[in-house]
Amino acid sequence: MITLEKIQQAQERLRGVALRTPLQRVSFGEGEIYLKPENLQPIGSFKLRGAYNKIATFSSGQRERGVIAYSSGNHAQGVAYAARAMGCHATIVMPDNSSKLKLEKTRALGAQIVIVGPSSDERKARAEQLAQEKGFALVPPYDDEAIIAGQGTMGLEILADLSDATTVLVCVGGGGMISGIAAAVKNMRPSPKVYGVESELGAKAKASFEAGQRLTFPAEETTRTIADGLRTQSVGECNFEHIQRYVDGFIAVSEDEIRESVRRLAFDAHLIAEPSGAVPLAAALFHRNEFPASGKTVAIVSGGNIAPEMLKEILAKGKQS
Repeated sequence: MITLEKIQQAQERLRGVALRTPLQRVSFGEGEIYLKPENLQPIGSFKLRGAYNKIATFSSGQRERGVIAYSSGNHAQGVAYAARAMGCHATIVMPDNSSKLKLEKTRALGAQIVIVGPSSDERKARAEQLAQEKGFALVPPYDDEAIIAGQGTMGLEILADLSDATTVLVCVGGGGMISGIAAAVKNMRPSPKVYGVESELGAKAKASFEAGQRLTFPAEETTRTIADGLRTQSVGECNFEHIQRYVDGFIAVSEDEIRESVRRLAFDAHLIAEPSGAVPLAAALFHRNEFPASGKTVAIVSGGNIAPEMLKEILAKGKQS
């Protein structure tokens, strides 16, 4: 389990590297929500925080040999950006269903890309194999304490900006972000509630939390959601320990609610969010009976790396309906 001290150390490492995103207070028809726009980070998502913090813990010898990661997109960019900033080479294993935009952005940051099938287990296995063969230092996407500590810096910022926050809503892929934010928040102030939010098409964290044990969903199930950043088949072991200790519950949202939240972020908050980044707002707007909605609610906008054609399609369908 990570400590508050580890998160504070990560905050110092990230100073001047990751943007300290503000809380944006927005009045929606359903109520007032405080948005944390991580889509404003240099790589368009929160993933820079954990990736940089992890690589910063490697020895100079490890960094010289290079780093490797596996990701469907945003962690890939986080590792590539952090590696370039620290002068080391990055190799990224990505699935063949990665968005063209995320592939291009990762490559533009100087990373070498290795393509595998759509299964999250497959890309993890390939990255571990290459790490062993080539001597690369592995930068896991979520199941790692340094990654969790980096993502936890968002929790410190939330309470610094809104000390009386009552609920924090966080999307869940592998569980790195919710592990860190929940640990930070609960170690500073136990009273705010922290909820994980997923698509109902692959709510493996919700199912695991309710079953009291980690469950693995088949790739055919988790890859159905438009929220490509949440398509992992299970939460990490370390992440699940943090979830069981610090998280208050989970909310599953529909694909239509995710799409509508992308639209609402664009039109009401003037923020461009990818579907994964809109998932917490979907809970805040459409599932207000599942959390203490009468208080001050924070929704993390985790990223904004959405393909232009997808954004155009989502916004156009909103106008038609």
